[in-house]
Amino acid sequence: MQVLVRDNNIEQALKALKKKMQREGVFREMKQRKAYEKPSEKRARQKSEAVRRARKVARKAAQREGLIPGPKKKPRPMGRPRAGGAPTSDAVRPAAAIGG
Repeated sequence: MQVLVRDNNIEQALKALKKKMQREGVFREMKQRKAYEKPSEKRARQKSEAVRRARKVARKAAQREGLIPGPKKKPRPMGRPRAGGAPTSDAVRPAAAIGG
């Protein structure tokens, strides 16, 4: 796993590394390996994870088909625009409109 450090910003690089590790499931696996898990507990955990995954797939399919409503969109907070976001109004207008 690799994270680039830009402008000696270690905090941002650590945040990106933690996010990548969270997505890959590293923290969950570390927690599971901390103590011994009985085979019966392991089977029960794997079965419950499979059920959860199957429910998620079914829910997503039902949302695509319109049987149930999709997730509510979160309102975007007002404030400083994010870097690399939508173009500014000057970039959208044709060059002739900017000049006058």
